Amino acid sequence: MGLQEKIKNFPEAPGVYLMKGKNGEVLYIGKAASLRKRVLSYFQPSRPHPPRIAVLLTQVSDIEYRITRTEAEALLDEAGLIKSKKPKYNVALRDDKSYPWIRLTHEAFPRIFVTRRKVEDGSLYFGPYTDAGLLHTALASMRRNFPLRNCRTFPKKPCLDYYIGQCLAPCVGYIGQKEYNQLVLEAKLFLEGKRHELLQSLSRKMQHFSEERRFEEAATVRDEIQALSGVSLRNQRSGPLAQLEEAQKLLRLKTLPRRIEAFDISNVFGTSACGSMVCFVDGMPYKDGYRRFRIKEVVGIDDYEMMREVIRRRYVRVKRENLEKPDLVIVDGGRGQLSAARGVLKEIGFAEVPAIGIAKRFERIYQPDRSDPIELPKNSKLLHLIQRIRDEAHRFAITYHHLLREKSQGASVLMTIPGLGPRKRQELLCHFKSIDELKQASREKLMEVRGITGKLAERIESALK
Repeated sequence: MGLQEKIKNFPEAPGVYLMKGKNGEVLYIGKAASLRKRVLSYFQPSRPHPPRIAVLLTQVSDIEYRITRTEAEALLDEAGLIKSKKPKYNVALRDDKSYPWIRLTHEAFPRIFVTRRKVEDGSLYFGPYTDAGLLHTALASMRRNFPLRNCRTFPKKPCLDYYIGQCLAPCVGYIGQKEYNQLVLEAKLFLEGKRHELLQSLSRKMQHFSEERRFEEAATVRDEIQALSGVSLRNQRSGPLAQLEEAQKLLRLKTLPRRIEAFDISNVFGTSACGSMVCFVDGMPYKDGYRRFRIKEVVGIDDYEMMREVIRRRYVRVKRENLEKPDLVIVDGGRGQLSAARGVLKEIGFAEVPAIGIAKRFERIYQPDRSDPIELPKNSKLLHLIQRIRDEAHRFAITYHHLLREKSQGASVLMTIPGLGPRKRQELLCHFKSIDELKQASREKLMEVRGITGKLAERIESALK
């Protein structure tokens, strides 16, 4: 799929977009009220661009996005990501232009507010932000999730902010120091754009409240997770949350496995070998996180070495680009495949990332620290989740394998056609999504491809049919 075709599938929702170069490096980060409209606007032929943007667009190979609830929230997310990723084409804002910042004070019970003046007193500053009006809207919305105080001195009784849900009244002891510090940490993660770490922290808090039978507070945190992630975590014990909770318990994981990445190798008769990775977030497929790998380093049939290659390529990139780590890695296979994956994770410094294997025969689950595999009952929520993820990884790998074989077979036929050189063959294979589509193409459709004349289209049509 071409870049513009991919952008046409972007949602008409507010969020942040990340333009990336050919090696996956982040070149530019921006915000949008409508992701689809904003990003498509860069690629309108009639629209002139400043020289800096024109040069940027020649280097863009991929674009990813993160949805937010509002454009105001996108403003905060954009600033946090720019600070952590340091994209080459985001021009740094200068203090002398007096842009506003968000200040988190260095006090026993820190305050949060908008300021245009930085004071070196241990306070944390986030920004700067280019839209002051949008920033005030964003901060008001944010304080509904992270109700930190903004008063200069402690009043003797709760103020209006407490009654409208924008402060928890530490002034009169309605919230203790420990709980308030946790709230400060969560607000800091939010402002830094570290959504994954924030949601992990909130998941642990929700679990803690549930274990103490503080169900009303657990429900409040659950609603906050839903609001921040856009994923519904309803209190139905048969839903994704119940599956993740069971996974954490039975697999003895330190955190709720909200982000799961699963791998499969497709290697039929040793030809067109490839690997796949699918990503599930909160028990649901996250297709923007899917990745495909054509095996480049392994010769012959060696599933273990192929698994090592795919795991290495994936997590070397995650480490190099400081991407989100998974909470759990699943490999299709038994102890051998799991051992191969674990060995690579240790080599690249990801030993703390938990991994399991699931063998198709008897559906047994393998863990590195257990001598015997786990055999779950057929009605287990955890087994159903792992099977669903494993089967999706297998489907994705097989689909890619068929595509590679089709292209290989189609390329062989195309090589026999006089006048059809390597460049024109590549143009054909890129223009049509599959060999079947190429075979069905009319002469007029073939001539739409650059370099294909009427006579050449006739020869192609004859050879393929």
